[in-house]
Amino acid sequence: MATNAIIELASDRVDWTALADNQEQLPRIYTPGEVLMPEAGFMRGHGTFVEDENIKASVAGVIEKVNKLISVRPLKSRYVGEIGDVVVARVLEVGQKRWRVDTNSRLDSLLLLSSVNLPGGELRRRSAEDEQMMRRYLDEGDLISAEVQNVFEEGTLSLYTRSLKYGKLSQGILVKVFPALVKRRKMHFHNLPCGASVILGNNGYIWISPTKTDEQVGGEGGFAQNLTEVVPRNEREVIARLRNCILALAKCKLMLYDTSIQYAYDESLKYESRELLQQHVIFDIGEQTQARLRDVDLME
Repeated sequence: MATNAIIELASDRVDWTALADNQEQLPRIYTPGEVLMPEAGFMRGHGTFVEDENIKASVAGVIEKVNKLISVRPLKSRYVGEIGDVVVARVLEVGQKRWRVDTNSRLDSLLLLSSVNLPGGELRRRSAEDEQMMRRYLDEGDLISAEVQNVFEEGTLSLYTRSLKYGKLSQGILVKVFPALVKRRKMHFHNLPCGASVILGNNGYIWISPTKTDEQVGGEGGFAQNLTEVVPRNEREVIARLRNCILALAKCKLMLYDTSIQYAYDESLKYESRELLQQHVIFDIGEQTQARLRDVDLME
């Protein structure tokens, strides 16, 4: 089977700094040990330390100021969860009355048996029989959508899926990006006009799947998973194109939310799905998407 290989010369490399030049104001990047401001009158937050009566950065990143609280948001880091965050996670281990799951954070997260819906959305106390059937609910390797219920002192996250919009994920594609690129919004579940659904996890895990009808959502209390159903070719092509668009936006360091993803999808329609992996195409999509988002901001 013959395949066409694309070879790019070093002289033809894309200048990614050109995208940054299009921004009117670039954030100031602080390096570890750099003085942020005097300690007097301010409180230090994450990513900072006090030395010689000055608040200094302990990580490389952008300063964030909330009233008198000074913190530094690192450019690249593991996910640091907050209560109410929507996450996409993978089950690592089935334990006693709990599942251990990967949420892209420093420590593995926990999903308690008491924090999930029973099949059919039944409301009752969990019994020994439910504990014996835990693998039937969620097994190792299963992907789930959940919400952060609590953050323990050492940083472990406690999740819950006590809503029919959360639960086991079925057919789709998992895309991994830096958590800082996912924009925090009220809604992280979106049915895009292009014909696919996305779950934008605050932890940097993004799930793309075919759009479900109202009858298909929540029928089994979040445990329905039909892996035998054939997804039509046109829906698979839309999902593959969306996946490449999200990776293109992440490569261009653009924030990911429903509007930016839909704009990138619209700009990608002049290319074949496989062409979206080429560097100059990624740059073009990022540049056009950035321009459209800037026009929207000016109109508002």
